[in-house]
Amino acid sequence: MNIQPTSLPGCYEIQPNIFEDDRGKFVKIFHQEVFAEYKLETHFAEEYYSVSHQRVLRGLHFQLPPYEHTKLVYCVVGQVMDAVVDLRVGSPTYGKYATFELSAQKANLIYIPPGFAHGFYVLSDRAVLIYKVTTVYSREHDAGILWNSVGIPWSDKQPIISARDSSFVTFADFLTPFRYSEEATDGC
Repeated sequence: MNIQPTSLPGCYEIQPNIFEDDRGKFVKIFHQEVFAEYKLETHFAEEYYSVSHQRVLRGLHFQLPPYEHTKLVYCVVGQVMDAVVDLRVGSPTYGKYATFELSAQKANLIYIPPGFAHGFYVLSDRAVLIYKVTTVYSREHDAGILWNSVGIPWSDKQPIISARDSSFVTFADFLTPFRYSEEATDGC
């Protein structure tokens, strides 16, 4: 398992070992001891998945305190452009974003700490994303920022997007409750 820091402190791209033979492939996406060695979260409270069609954009989502969470995201069918945005006041990358290609072929994962917005755009005919999160979903704390308000270079200017996601406030109008802590980003 190769765990690489990204341009955003505390956010990592993970490339697991892939074992392939004439039957197909086998991928181990989580190993508690390896995650603990890198000081990454190892306790996940919920796991769920989304199925989306080509040109669908979901995001940019997060949960507010006290239900903020670490999220581990990976794609098991298809291919997406994944994006994360740093919402932590005091962070050297506050308001910055990073994008990644997640795909079943690559089998890569994104480790997203609390205080980040997350979203993705489906590049393939269909995509299935799996999310592991460290807190239980809370409807009252579920929030987001407008998908096109931080300069992410989405490949589609008119994606298929939900009414809810279209109604989020812009990044400029979002009053963030998240604070940067250097200690919380000392993983890799």
